[in-house]
Amino acid sequence: MKNTLNQIIAALILVLGLVACNNDADRDWTTQEPSFKLNDTSLGAENVLYETMKSNPFTLVWQSVGAGDYTAVLSDTEDFAKKTELGKTTESSYTTTIGDLNNKLLQAGFSPFVSKMVFLRIENGSQISNTISFSVKAYPVNGPVITAPANGSTVTLNSSDQSVLATTVTWNDYAAYGSDVTYKVELAKKGSSTFLSLGEVKNVKSLAISSKDLNTAALNSGGIAAVEGEFDFRVTAKTSFSVPAIELKSAVSTVKITPFKVEFVNLYLVGDATAAGWDNSASNANMYPLLGDKIVSASYTYTGFFKVGGFKLIKVKGSWDAQYGAGASAGTLSSDGSSGDIKVTTAGYYKLSVNVGTMTYTLQAVTPPSVTYPTVGIIGDSTPNGWDSSTAMTNSTLDPHIWYITNITLTNGKLKFRANNAWDVNWGSADEDFGTGTQGGPDINVKAGTYNIYFNDATGAFSLIKL
Repeated sequence: MKNTLNQIIAALILVLGLVACNNDADRDWTTQEPSFKLNDTSLGAENVLYETMKSNPFTLVWQSVGAGDYTAVLSDTEDFAKKTELGKTTESSYTTTIGDLNNKLLQAGFSPFVSKMVFLRIENGSQISNTISFSVKAYPVNGPVITAPANGSTVTLNSSDQSVLATTVTWNDYAAYGSDVTYKVELAKKGSSTFLSLGEVKNVKSLAISSKDLNTAALNSGGIAAVEGEFDFRVTAKTSFSVPAIELKSAVSTVKITPFKVEFVNLYLVGDATAAGWDNSASNANMYPLLGDKIVSASYTYTGFFKVGGFKLIKVKGSWDAQYGAGASAGTLSSDGSSGDIKVTTAGYYKLSVNVGTMTYTLQAVTPPSVTYPTVGIIGDSTPNGWDSSTAMTNSTLDPHIWYITNITLTNGKLKFRANNAWDVNWGSADEDFGTGTQGGPDINVKAGTYNIYFNDATGAFSLIKL
């Protein structure tokens, strides 16, 4: 009986031992108990970091437990399964900057302006401190990275159907933002610091660009039609989460583009500050054209006399549908039908410079030449009188340096402008259709047709507008 009892007791001890072993196996023996004290930081429970704080100090202080390196680490999880080293020291404190802390948070996978808990502790060999934690919002420090078009690639434009997609610019950025981010895509001639906007998008990382828009930007950036050139794409990320707003630019992606020639579009002056008044009818011969730029197709100039008043620019005589007026801020243009008049507050001579690509203008006072001419005319084998005598042009009643002739039929050949029916003062140019004549310059090539012709003897600017 006694042996039986002993056997029962032994069996119970064995069972209890097995249960104890199983309970021990269920425990998480990887969680190390803190062996020294890390003090709380001066940061609060909820913290928003700003770029303007980047030089501010961030300090951790702890109880010293002997010699050796102390390593400050952070993680986005309490178990420190993945940790990022913040810094190392042999002292019982460590000071870095908010900027460095922000960079380490981003390195650890924190998204800009997204509130997230960060866990910090100190490690010294096999010893660890307690964990402190707080909520934090990091700010972005790196710009977007362009993924297409690839650096060194070629983008081909379609001149026959300009609406065809030329390229889609794509880029990488932070996985998430806790704030709206606007991306601006720009283009510049390689090496130039002047970038032209191709468009903006919000909270997406791609922009499709048509052949027309890319060709226009390439020409306006200094590209030459039918000549391959290198151009830099750039993407700027902007967020208004903080004040001032943060703008971060990508590195450029340089591609090869061959722009194509586009049909030139004239711009005409209309308004009470000009000779045309507000009469935009097609028959108004006093609606003077601006001089186009053969390299930058969106660029125009006009030098002449302006009265006190206002003016606008129109593309088509007789129509207000395509017009440019004053924009919302000084020096900007608007193509909206309700755009304002460009104001002239003091009568005088001005140089008007316009770029409808960048939608900007300047109006700069200039001194006109003192010499005026009784007559200016056209002469050449394309003109009615050939090379024998000049065909007279009409002088503007507003500006003695502006001359014009309308509805004149020309033949294939050449012409020049000259003053006083003599060759002492004459203007020619290698440019066709429009350009700047110089004293004694080459004959201007002309294709047969009916034209309105404008000439400015102060600048040599001329326009042969085929009807």
